[in-house]
Amino acid sequence: MLVALTRERGHNDNLRHWVGSRAEVVETPLTTTQYRSVADVEREIRATGSHGTFRCLVVTSARAQRYLACALDALDEGSPVLSVGHATSEMLAVAGVKVMYEAAGAAAELAPLVREGPVLILGATGGRDELVRALSDARSPSLVGCYQTLPATMRADERVQLRRADVVFVGAPSAWRAARRDVSEGTWVLVPGVTTLEAVRSEHSRVLVGWGEDFEDAWRLVIAST
Repeated sequence: MLVALTRERGHNDNLRHWVGSRAEVVETPLTTTQYRSVADVEREIRATGSHGTFRCLVVTSARAQRYLACALDALDEGSPVLSVGHATSEMLAVAGVKVMYEAAGAAAELAPLVREGPVLILGATGGRDELVRALSDARSPSLVGCYQTLPATMRADERVQLRRADVVFVGAPSAWRAARRDVSEGTWVLVPGVTTLEAVRSEHSRVLVGWGEDFEDAWRLVIAST
């Protein structure tokens, strides 16, 4: 069995550990991240006019790690921090930041938990804005884009490996957009949560939530189908 890990190089260690010796593992990076400078992000946060008075911080990706200090500095004292996804919560925990609540799926799950604004949201440039729409003007959300996910330039041999793979890990809708033409119909796609599940399911039938604590259950289903 062949398993393709599609995150950026250097970010696949957890996936490789989960698979272990159960299959041959190859890396076929689908995306690369272009980060904004911390200074530019801090200037944008200050330009909102709410610096120092934000009543809530929402961090939507572990990729926002380098911007965490300037975001925390923009909060009013005692304001809660919310996260999207387990990897984001782990990053915040390592940084010594207590997470009040983690959304396992879409960021919009957090809307009912945001008691008051203004709200600072760290996310991707040009990314999904469902949380902003869910919060509406009443809680004054400010979405600050910190990074942009771009398609990686794949080598010919990497595309061949992706097409041959029995299982492909896909971490985000942007990664699926880069992968879909090279993923075979019979390949199982394992995703981290509901948002990516929905993106893949609209075009591919063999998809399961299968990262972290969901991996073992998903792997058993994959093996049972072969």
